[in-house]
Formats: sequence, C-alpha cells, structure tokens
Amino acid sequence: MSHPVQIRFLPAEPEALLTHPGRIAVLADQAALSPALRRLDRAMKGALARALGSEAFGRLKPGEAMELAFPAGLQAEALQILRLPRRTDPAAARKAGAAIGKAHGPRPLIVLADGHPRAAEVSFGLALRAYSFDIYRTGETKSPGAVSFMVAQPEAVAAEAGPMAALAEGVFFTRDLVSEPANVLTTDDFAARLAAMQELGLEVEILEEEELAKLGMRALLGVGQGSESPSKVVVLQWKGGRAGEAPLALVGKGVCFDTGGISLKPGAGMEEMTMDMGGAAVVAGVMRALALRKARANVVGLVGLVENMPDGRAQRPGDVVRSMKGDTIEVINTDAEGRLVLADVLWYAQERFSPSGVIDLATLTGAIIVALGHENAGVFSNDEAISAAFLKAAAAEGEGAWRMPLGDAYDAMLKSRIADMRNSCGREAGSITAAQFLARYIRPDMPWIHLDIAGTAYTKADTALAPKGATGWGVLALNRLIRDRYE
Repeated sequence: MSHPVQIRFLPAEPEALLTHPGRIAVLADQAALSPALRRLDRAMKGALARALGSEAFGRLKPGEAMELAFPAGLQAEALQILRLPRRTDPAAARKAGAAIGKAHGPRPLIVLADGHPRAAEVSFGLALRAYSFDIYRTGETKSPGAVSFMVAQPEAVAAEAGPMAALAEGVFFTRDLVSEPANVLTTDDFAARLAAMQELGLEVEILEEEELAKLGMRALLGVGQGSESPSKVVVLQWKGGRAGEAPLALVGKGVCFDTGGISLKPGAGMEEMTMDMGGAAVVAGVMRALALRKARANVVGLVGLVENMPDGRAQRPGDVVRSMKGDTIEVINTDAEGRLVLADVLWYAQERFSPSGVIDLATLTGAIIVALGHENAGVFSNDEAISAAFLKAAAAEGEGAWRMPLGDAYDAMLKSRIADMRNSCGREAGSITAAQFLARYIRPDMPWIHLDIAGTAYTKADTALAPKGATGWGVLALNRLIRDRYE
C-alpha cells in the first residue's frame, strides 16, 4: 500500500515558524496581514509584505503559489506563499493544497492557515496531491514528512476534515489498486483485499467460478478461461440507510490484466493494461469511503474480476457465448472483453438486489480517449434525472465528465450474423456501441449510468490533484452523488 501523508491540526504558534528547519507554507492574500503573518513579516524584515504586494503575487490566481528559498530571518529552507482569499471556493482551496502537496518532501512541513475558513479543504487537496506509489522502489524514502496545520480552531477544523480523510482513503485505495502490477494484484489478491474490508462494516461475498457457472455467467467466464487466475465476482454491501430500502448498485469492470486475448494487443504500451481493472478499483474505493464515513445510504458494489490471456483454452474470435440473461453473443474481438464481464454482473445486480439505480464504471474503450482525451469520462445514461445529478456532482468535485449519446441507430450496429448480438462493431462510434451493448443488460425501468473511464483512470501527466499514473477519478463524484441524492 502507499504511504499517505500524516496531517494534524494545531493552534497557531508564530514563534514556532521562526525556528522550523523544513518548509513553511502560508495562506495569504493582498489584504491586511493576520497577526501571525505580521510576526513572520517582522522576522523577515518586511520581505513577506513586499512579496504579497508584488506584481508577481498579484498575477497569481486563487490557489496558485510563489516561493522564497532560504528566506532571511527564518531557519526554513523554503517559504511557499499561496494566494487564497478568505472568500474562495473549495476548488481553489484544494488547488492551493495540491500546490503544497506537490512540493512536499520527506521533511516535516508547517502550513500556516491561521483562521482561514477553507483550511480543511486545503488539507484535503494537499493529501490527494502528496500521494505517491513507491513501494517497489528500493533505497528511497517511503513516506512524506508529517504536516502540521496551524489554525485558529484546531478541533473544529479537524472535525470538518474527518469525512474528507475518509474520502481521501477511498481515493488512495483506488489508486493503489490501479497502480499494483498484475503479478501482485491477481484476481485472488484483489478479492482478498476486498474481503479485508469486512472489518470496516461492509458485508463481503466472493462468488467463485463454480457458482458463476451455476448462475449462467458464461459471458464473464469466457473472458477468463485462458488464464490461470480464477474468475470471480465480489459483492460488497453497505447498509447504512433505512432497512429494506433498495440500494444503489455500483458495478465495476475488473480485468486485472488485459492482453487482448487471442485478438492480441500490440506490445508497445501493453504494460499499462494493469489499469484495466480501474472500474472495479473505483467501486472498491467508493465502498471504502462510505464505510469509513458511515454513510447513511444503502449501496451495493459488485466487481467482476478476470484476467484476459491468450492461452490454448482462451476464447476465440467467432465463438458464441450465452449470457446470464440468456441471450447469445458472437465474439468478434476478444479484446472487447470488458462489456462481456459487465453484461453478466449488471444482470446479476438487478436480479438479486432490485436496486434503485445502477452505475457501472469501466476502462472500456480507447474510442472514448479519441473523443474526450484525458479530461473527461464518457457518461451514457437512459435516465435524465440520475444523469443530471451525476454530472452536477462531478462538476462540483472537479472531475471531468461529458454526456454522450445513445440511440436506436447505434443499437442496430450490434446485429450479428449468427447470434443475438456481436460484442464489437469496429472503430466507428466505438465507445457508443459499447455502451449500447451494455444497455441491453439494463431493465427498461432501471435508471442507469455507464461511465467509460479509459481516459481518466490513468494518465501520463500530472492532474490538478494527482501525480501522473492512477488518479482515483470517480470516487469523489460518486461519493457526492450518494451523499446528495441517496442519504
């Protein structure tokens, strides 16, 4: 597991800043200095006030920073000055925290937030950005230095930050899962990590291949039949709402490694297919956050865990498989495997739990990256209300999401020469036809969202709140949706 930064909230003690040997970060604006900042400025012989009054500081947007190295009058190695007006939004506060987190190293850090009303949001942004997955690096520091937030009311800020800490742990859990190599995060290991969350109050059930076969999940089992790792479905239930109230169902694609199967992917870049279980990781992270913050909602998370390998027993292009629903699928491309996994798990979720709504997440198509890049996940839905609620939640959390179309013309493209449908329709409208395929496994009256997160689950460049690599996209938005709509 990664080593998250340790944050504590303490009363503001300006004198401690003068002798602190590491880094110091201060939240400030061009308005009048607080008493603590005035004390710091006196020690610096007016240098802080000059910096705040400078044209360079004036050009900074809320949440951005400037830095003074080895500031005169202090023992600190660096003073980071963040522009953050008291009347600012949470996004700017998280951005300020992320700027601190990005620069934070192994030495202790003091953040002077004084009486800033967004101190808790700043700490949240700092924690998210300070994340690093370095457990396989030898000879390097394994954890960032502790962070002390100096605030006017430590207990009140700590109480406000509590639910954010639970949410951060959910994001980190998702990032850790996506970052793990496939020889470590096998289907067995993934299931074991989920089972361990029973200690948080989740009910966890692991369905093995024999039971999946009895249920008729031949579409899912077909994907994993070429792998030595057994296919599984893991069910996680959080019962924090009213007894008997229908749960929201979250369904995740968990392909622990995807070679493409017999339709083998090109070798270049295949190492990134350790992230093809990103949808299942987001479901796991959300369920962890809900349990940690004791959410007052009923939510069930279901993940299909498989590995797609080109063994002699592997599924072939041209095979026909029967889903749990009972219809038949012609396998055109074994690399269009995620929709086969989701088809059975989606049907099972509705059959067993009769949920109030279903949201599935999957690193499903490269086509969504062509359409939306790495800025937005694709949102497909059959219900205006739940779609609008999710898009609002995603916007509030700064997680990019864009509504994509569905329609009869796209559905017609799924026509097979010999079966009820085919699993791949080629490059044209690839992300839409994949969503249309999944829509066939959603009951007509069931509110449903499909999130294609292929472009947002894992990036090759830093994002606002995450270093390059696994982002944890979706945990924040889904948590907010559940908080606002289902609690």
